[in-house]
Amino acid sequence: MSAPAPLLQATLAQVGTELRLTARRGENVLVTIIIPVVVLLFFASVSVLPTGDGAPVDFLLPGALALAVIATSLVNLGIATAYERNYGVLKRLGGSPLTRGGLLTAKMGAVLVVEIAQVVLLVAIAALVLDWRPGAGASPAILVAALLLGTLAFAGLGLLMAGALRAEATLALANGLFIAFLLLGGIVLPVSHLPGPLADLAAVLPAAALADAFRVALGSGVGDAALSLLILAVWGGVSVVLAVRPFRWE
Repeated sequence: MSAPAPLLQATLAQVGTELRLTARRGENVLVTIIIPVVVLLFFASVSVLPTGDGAPVDFLLPGALALAVIATSLVNLGIATAYERNYGVLKRLGGSPLTRGGLLTAKMGAVLVVEIAQVVLLVAIAALVLDWRPGAGASPAILVAALLLGTLAFAGLGLLMAGALRAEATLALANGLFIAFLLLGGIVLPVSHLPGPLADLAAVLPAAALADAFRVALGSGVGDAALSLLILAVWGGVSVVLAVRPFRWE
């Protein structure tokens, strides 16, 4: 009788499976790839939003990157995992040597791979089509930190919903949060242009923190990157703990 594969090997194998499943879902391509690209190209071209004194792309590219992370980590991951639990897929995986933590790690790893591809695509489109260039204060380190912490925060929220709610409820809530973060997350409209109470709420949401961190990272804005990363870290830590402990396989 052969011994089960080591946890790392099993987790990496599950990452590959998650990526193949993602590629087979046409709706995933729409949400994770097409929508952020459309938001970037449309709003950068029409110049109808108050995006500041610089070129619209300077404000919108970090917002599109944040939107891509939200679409992949929260919407795609949350909905797909919820339906896997509903269909009994997770129950079968629960009987495999792959631990619950290993499964959630594999799902986050697959999300991160997709997001890296999204970042490359969006930056390439901004540079080639919209003539965008990074600012003088651009910081790759902040970019990487924002991507990792943003993934942690939104993937944690997605898995929290998927592990605690019915699939239909997760579908509705994930899409509702996607729209709310789009409107309140400083993605296409600066938080400063929101009414007072909404601006105060947006300031502590992970979407605005992620968009602001990306702007600092790309040299497209000035702000407190440390505070933005701290907000993301708190959201990430709390959401992952809440997601892992009560996560139900069925």
